[in-house]
Amino acid sequence: MTTAIRTQGLSKTYKTFGKAPVHSLRSVDLEVHENEIFGFLGRNGAGKTTAIKLLTGLIYPSSGTAALFDKDARLPEARRMVGYMPEHPYFYEYLTPHETLAFYGRLRGLDRAARDQEWDRISGLLDLRDIADRRIRSFSKGMRQRVGFAVALVGDPPLLLLDEPVSGLDPLGRRRIRELMRELKEAGKTIFFSSHVLADVEEICDRVGILVAGELAACGRIEELVGSVPKSVELRASGINASLAAELKTRVSCFMEEEAGYCRFVVPDLDSANRAVKQIQDAGGSLVYMHPVIESLEDFFTRIQEGAGVALPEDNGLAVLTSKAEE
Repeated sequence: MTTAIRTQGLSKTYKTFGKAPVHSLRSVDLEVHENEIFGFLGRNGAGKTTAIKLLTGLIYPSSGTAALFDKDARLPEARRMVGYMPEHPYFYEYLTPHETLAFYGRLRGLDRAARDQEWDRISGLLDLRDIADRRIRSFSKGMRQRVGFAVALVGDPPLLLLDEPVSGLDPLGRRRIRELMRELKEAGKTIFFSSHVLADVEEICDRVGILVAGELAACGRIEELVGSVPKSVELRASGINASLAAELKTRVSCFMEEEAGYCRFVVPDLDSANRAVKQIQDAGGSLVYMHPVIESLEDFFTRIQEGAGVALPEDNGLAVLTSKAEE
C-alpha cells in the first residue's frame, strides 16, 4: 500500500522574544495511505492548520520530517503533487472565478487550451458556471469556499490538503462537498482535511486522527475507534408492578414509568442489562426491546479531549497515544 503522507517526529515551535515558546505541534508520527479520505480533528488551536502548512511546505518544522509520496514535503516536486485549500482562502477581489482559475492554471504551467479544459471540468464539479463572470468581492463566505476548493483542484493533483473545506457552507453545500470528496476518491485522489463538523467526518472518512494540544492522541478507522461495545443499553419492559418498579429505580438510570405497566430505563452495560432482564422475568414481566447505544465519533472525540483515555486491543491497526507528561 502506497503511503501518500508520512510524518516522523514532526514538531513546530514558535519562539517569540520575551515570551515562552509556543509548541504548536509535538512529535507527530502519522501515515496516510494513497486513495483514502483522512479526517484531521482537534479543537481550535490544537495544531491542525500548523500541520497542514508543514505538509504544504509553507512553513518548516522545528524538528522531524514530513514526506509526500516519499518526497520531502519542502521540495518543489512534492509541492506539485498537492492541491491546497487554506482555512480562509484569499483571492484578488476584482477577478472572477473564471479568471482566478486561469491565473492558478498559469502558475501550474498549463497552456491556454489546458486552462480552458480545467475550467470546464472544475466549474461543473463545483457549480461555478452561473457565477463565472461575477467579481469575487461580491461573494459570500460559502461562495468563496467553493472557489477555494476549485483552486485546489487545478492541475488535477493526486493529493488534496483541505483546511476546513465546509466552513461557511449551508447544508446543501456541505452535502455537495461530501459527494465531491467521494467522487474524487473514486478517481484515485487522496484527501486529507480538517473539520469541526464531526457528522461529515464520520460519514465520509476512511480514517481519522485527533490532535490534543499539538499531540496526536488517537488515529485509526472510525468503527475501530468508537468500537462496538455499547456505552449504555436502553430497555423497555411490560408487566412491571409497583414493587418491581421501585426496586429497578434504585439500580438503573433514566427510569420512566409508562401507562399499563410499561417502563423504560437505561443501564451502563450488557451485563447490567442481562441482570435486569432476568429480574423482570422472574417477577412475571416481559422484555419489549433491548437497544444497545453505541458511542459516536463525537462521544469519542469529547472523551479524548477530556483525557479519559480508551482501552484498545494492541493489534487492531489503530493507536491511542498517551501524552509524554503522563508516561
